This record gives sequence, structure tokens and C-alpha cells, in this order.
Amino acid sequence: MTEFRIADTFTASLARLSGQEQKAAKITALDLQLNPTGKGLSFHRIDHAKDPHFWSVRVNRDIRLIVHRMAGSLMLVWVDHHDDAYRWAERRRIEVHPATGAMQMVEIRERVEELPVPVLREKRLFAGRTEAELLSFGVPADWLADVFAVTDEDALLDLLPHLPGEAAEALMALAIGDKPTPARIERGVQGFAHPDAQRRFRVLHGVEELRRALDYPWDKWAIFLHPAQQALVERSFSGPARVMGSAGTGKTIVALHRAVHLARTQPNERVLLTTFSGPLARALATRVSLLVSDDSSLASRIDVSCLTQTGLGLYTTCRGKSRS
Repeated sequence: MTEFRIADTFTASLARLSGQEQKAAKITALDLQLNPTGKGLSFHRIDHAKDPHFWSVRVNRDIRLIVHRMAGSLMLVWVDHHDDAYRWAERRRIEVHPATGAMQMVEIRERVEELPVPVLREKRLFAGRTEAELLSFGVPADWLADVFAVTDEDALLDLLPHLPGEAAEALMALAIGDKPTPARIERGVQGFAHPDAQRRFRVLHGVEELRRALDYPWDKWAIFLHPAQQALVERSFSGPARVMGSAGTGKTIVALHRAVHLARTQPNERVLLTTFSGPLARALATRVSLLVSDDSSLASRIDVSCLTQTGLGLYTTCRGKSRS
């Protein structure tokens, strides 16, 4: 059986296409999931790609899907106009990081040799770090020289978009004086199974999961979770628990996925997701609907409301209609 995956780069590229182009790409992607062997579809190996597993799939005269095709697996990684799609694939490869064990999408670094020009020696931002240390944070070996060449925060910000998420976050933490924890290889959780890989590559089980990912390409929160978020979503607690974090760290996203996770793992129970704000509760209800759009029975067991409505509802159930 072929394992069917989607990369976060695919959802990003899909969102940039026009409405008609997106529609055509979605139809081809769904056809691929239903028939990943490719019979009836136009597969072409990308001859100049550094990764031999990159193939293109024809959507129409101009649009091409880029897929990563290996024995037993097929992954959607990019979609674009013909020439742009091929150029993108020719500058990428997917590989296991030698230090962390996580599967990564690595942008190939092309170097142009220039004649040396005498310059004043500038202080390097990561001069006190070793190659082994940077590798332990997930920095691809091809980009070590670029990291060591960084002299200030502006140059670092220019570099970060070219690196995998865990490497970019670690370098940013080092730049502001924090001490990120190196990722370690654990038995049985390498490659696509590694938590850092799961933040960018996801296995899709069934047509409805793929349809949801294609219908909401800008809502990556619905498909890809940070490893720390996923751990909180799936963790077992012996009693009440509190998740703390500053604004923008993803606490609401964790709550949404946690509610759906509990409903899936406790099929005979109902789940309540509540907040102090009525407008926020309505927004959360919409997002829960997105997460469980393929399972109406699951949606019926998740209640989303503001705390005031929840309290009034419980009072009415137990004591009758409130007079106030």
C-alpha cells in the first residue's frame, strides 16, 4: 500500500495559484491519491533535479504538480507553472539530516567563486559555535558556511527562510542569547517519523483529509503542528492542566486539536471547549468544523461555547430557566 503525504510547501504553493488553476491542481491531486501508481496520469522524471525522486505530474498545458516518489510512498511537494515548477524542483532535495535524523526539505546552495577582495574583518554572529553544534540543531551541512558567514541580525533574517524550521528557530534563539536544545536521534523516530519532520510532512489518510488540506491551503494550523504542540495535544494528564505561553505561541491551536483528539480517542464521551469571549467561541466553532469536516458524528460530540452560555445552559438543565 502506498503511503500518501503532503508537504507544507505544497499548500503554500497552491495558495498562490489562481482559482481555476487551484481547481485543476486539486482534481489531479485527488486523482493521485486514489491511484498513486500513476496509471492514466502523465509522470515525468525531472532530469536536472539533484534529488532523483522528484517527478512532475501534468495538470494541464501549463500547471505541473511536483511529487516526491519512492517505493511505497508518494508526496505532494509543489505546484506551479511548468518552468517555475521545474526550477523549484531542480534546487531542492529531501533527505535525512545526519545529526538529528529528521527528514528535511533542503534548498541546494549554489556557489559562485569570486576573487577575494581585502575587507576589514567583521565579527561573525556564530563564530563561537562548532559545526557539530550547528548540525545538532538541524542546520543542513550545505548551509554551514553561510551560517558562519552571518555578521548581524539583518543577514541572519535574510538567511532563515532558506533553512528548515527547527534550524531557523535554533539560530534565532542563539542570536538572542538563548540555549536551544539539540534534537537527538531516537530509535524508531527517524526520517518522516521524526517530530521535526511531522511539522512539514504529513501522511493523509483518506480523500477527505486531502480535500480539507487542499480546500484550506492557507490554514496550515489545521494540517501541520509543531512537535511541542503535538505532544501537548496527545499527552495524558491525571487531572487539570494549564498550558502557558505568550501571545502567538499557539495555545488556541493546541486547544482546538486537543478537543478533536479527545473526541476521537473517547468515542463515548462529549467534549466541551469554552472561552470567556462569545465572538472567540464562534470563531473556534468554525475552526473545529474545519478540523472534523470529514466526520459529522465526531463534530456532534464537540460543544464550543463561551463560559457564560455554558453556565446558563447547565443551570437551565439542572434548575430550570433562569429568571435573571
